[in-house]
Amino acid sequence: MVDKRSTFQEAVQYLPSGGTLSLGGMTNYRRPMAFVKALIQHFKETGEPRELTLANFTAGIESDLLVGAGMVQRVRSCYFGLEIFGLAPMFTYYANRGEIEILEETEASLSLGLRATLAGVGFMPSRIWLGTDLPKLRPDVRTVIDPYSQEELIAFPAIKPDVAVIHAIASDQQGNAIIGKNKGVDEEIILAADKVVLTTEEIVPKLEQVDLITQFVDCVIPSKFGALPTSCHPLYQIDGDALLNYVEQVSDPPSFATYLSRFLNAD
Repeated sequence: MVDKRSTFQEAVQYLPSGGTLSLGGMTNYRRPMAFVKALIQHFKETGEPRELTLANFTAGIESDLLVGAGMVQRVRSCYFGLEIFGLAPMFTYYANRGEIEILEETEASLSLGLRATLAGVGFMPSRIWLGTDLPKLRPDVRTVIDPYSQEELIAFPAIKPDVAVIHAIASDQQGNAIIGKNKGVDEEIILAADKVVLTTEEIVPKLEQVDLITQFVDCVIPSKFGALPTSCHPLYQIDGDALLNYVEQVSDPPSFATYLSRFLNAD
């Protein structure tokens, strides 16, 4: 079996400017924070990657950091926030000023877009969104006629990330991994993405069961506590104080710059 162990320095180079990035986990759970930190450091040093599209099922602090760092041009997600801890301050700041593009999405549209990619077709038809104003907000989402029933359907375009990043509870050196019961859409995005980066709490010699398999993983990076301040059940819980501090300290670009400097320099 191929040893896929790698480093953050190598993995951040997978993502091109203008590319689409999908970050695994769900809301404040199992987000790939260590990778995001490495990606921002790489951007600060090289100016790459820039003008990214974030295609996340949900987006939280990991995505807000990328927005605040000036790396994101477009967001497509059904939720962007920090749940009970409040709004995502930098996303809110730039969205209110119209300085970041938002592609309106729902759980269904994201799921159907990924399903289209997995099926190898350019779109996936559904009745979802019919009778709503959502198509007016997404002129790229068109309608098709079912050739059998003549019914009009919404045609959701395929979503294909350039890079997906997943944080795992444990993995082996080949990239087989356990991610727990709250999988979000991690299993789907690793099938849809061109490249998959797996960060993991630990690398073990053998796993008794797996959620993700090596064939769809390009590299594995050991990253102890790599999801903090989000949780990684059952290993550690959410760091609520850290999330509250982020919301309290960050409200605009100057305050974000101060926070980011501390974040990048922290051990």
